Amino acid sequence: MDMSAIASRLGLGLSASRPVVRKAAELRRLCDVTFDSSVLGIGEVCKAIICLEIAASKFQVIFDRAEAVRMSGMSEKAYIRSFNALQNGLGVKATLDVRELGIQFGCVRLIPFVQKGLAHYKERFLAALPPSRRASTDFGRPVFTAAAFYLCAKRHKLKVDKLKLIDLCGTSSAEFTTVSTSMADLCFDVFGISKEKKDPKSIKGNRELLDVLPSKRRHGDDSDVSGESSGDDQDDLDLPTYKRHKKMEKQEYNNWKSSVLSSNKQAKPDPTKPRKQAQLNFKKKPSDIALEVPSVVN
Repeated sequence: MDMSAIASRLGLGLSASRPVVRKAAELRRLCDVTFDSSVLGIGEVCKAIICLEIAASKFQVIFDRAEAVRMSGMSEKAYIRSFNALQNGLGVKATLDVRELGIQFGCVRLIPFVQKGLAHYKERFLAALPPSRRASTDFGRPVFTAAAFYLCAKRHKLKVDKLKLIDLCGTSSAEFTTVSTSMADLCFDVFGISKEKKDPKSIKGNRELLDVLPSKRRHGDDSDVSGESSGDDQDDLDLPTYKRHKKMEKQEYNNWKSSVLSSNKQAKPDPTKPRKQAQLNFKKKPSDIALEVPSVVN
């Protein structure tokens, strides 16, 4: 299949696809000369698609990885494995600059934070590895830069298209998630997001909401005026609404249960007291028997 036809089916624009197609054709010729791709299990169509993706990443052009996987007829894992094998065979390394990402996504102020986070991550990750594996660790892959940029944007509450970042770094969503989780765990002070709940009274904007709720307002006024509230009442007010209802229902059930048990205990006879059996008398007294006198017919 022609390279330009594959590029058009992948949705590459005409203006941007011309240099990409030329670079992809050059990479395919280099691949044919350097080694036999069929030994790696890579067909001709898949090889052309992978060369297009490498060329698109070199020119910073958005490439549809999902459509490429569908056209290649391979699974996503097999495609990524073939992509890495072909990239290593050609000796081409995809690079992703932090400054270009900041300009492209409009987050230039994140550049120093991303660089600082990457430096901390490399230092802490290498410190956790044994000395024999430190030399073979490669942090030059674009997925590390993209993950650090995404985490910094998330920490500073800036919107960044995650799918676009994944397409730019040329990786899968699973690998991107794995690297992001590893960075957030090792460098929580740089990439982590605090999830601690703040006191609503300390936030000025929530003061009106607290005044609307009677339970909260009563709890706040009582604590301010008297300061003598029981521990149980304070716990009940601090609980959410559904938990409060659930606790009230449980308390009502316990009260009902105790009342039923107490009533059953009162109705139950004393086992120590001897029982008397009632006597049955089936004989009628003579006075109760009515005598019938037959009438005499004259």
